[in-house]
Amino acid sequence: MWHLLEPLHALHYYAPEAFEEAAALGYGVEERWPAYFAWRAAPLGAAGTARVASAFYSFSPAMVGRYVPAAWEVAAPGDVLAARLRAADRTLRAVLGDGAGGPAASQGLAEAAGLARRAAEAADTAGRPLAAAHAELPWAEEPHLVLWQAATLLREHRGDGHLAALLGAGLDPAEALVSFAAIGAVPEAVFASRGWTAEEWAAARDRLAVRGLVDADGGATPAGRELRAGVERRTDELAAAPWAALGEDATARLAELLGGPWLAAIGSGLLPADNTLGIGKV
Repeated sequence: MWHLLEPLHALHYYAPEAFEEAAALGYGVEERWPAYFAWRAAPLGAAGTARVASAFYSFSPAMVGRYVPAAWEVAAPGDVLAARLRAADRTLRAVLGDGAGGPAASQGLAEAAGLARRAAEAADTAGRPLAAAHAELPWAEEPHLVLWQAATLLREHRGDGHLAALLGAGLDPAEALVSFAAIGAVPEAVFASRGWTAEEWAAARDRLAVRGLVDADGGATPAGRELRAGVERRTDELAAAPWAALGEDATARLAELLGGPWLAAIGSGLLPADNTLGIGKV
């Protein structure tokens, strides 16, 4: 379900409509990070560097500090959330289609939105700060926006659980990325976007080597692969409750309904083939 829903959410970070809305708020759009940190952190309110770095986990605190809390000097979190929803609306209309017979107005999309919302509303947000913040936001009325909000809440719920799994495996933020690259999820260069210096990356690799999790070339050892497999299993377990609440038949129906939107999102060309999420790799 994550593989089906994540592309619909992630469009927001790459779509031209989102960059236009960010620019209208006053954010620089020569790179995506000023808007990214604002978009994703806004549900937390005017959070500072420590809180955002904690919730996002894999980003270097130094990188977070370049954009937060300065993001709230450009626009208040409430204004960011309103612009975020406008960007999602415009993006999904462009990608899924609009009009009387278009997918964005279709009966199937409305059914998918209703099922996804049921799953999202069943998500337990205890100990999950980003999921809890999204759960407090009001729901939109249009089905394509309900679907996007549900996908966003569910992915943050899963993400919060993933961080718990990483902590349980004894992987700090830099080690989490190094170990993920070590299993071949994505090239190491992709993780440069997370802001860790070459020295910090090498130090994290050395710590993993001491534990026998990576070899001399930086590749995962059998123990390293098993550790990462355990992280993914635990992430799935911690993400399972909303789908158990929705039920097997309804979940299967939602998966069927998401086929078209998923193909549209992937086929849009907006999402990078190599990404830090490991879509299609893990």
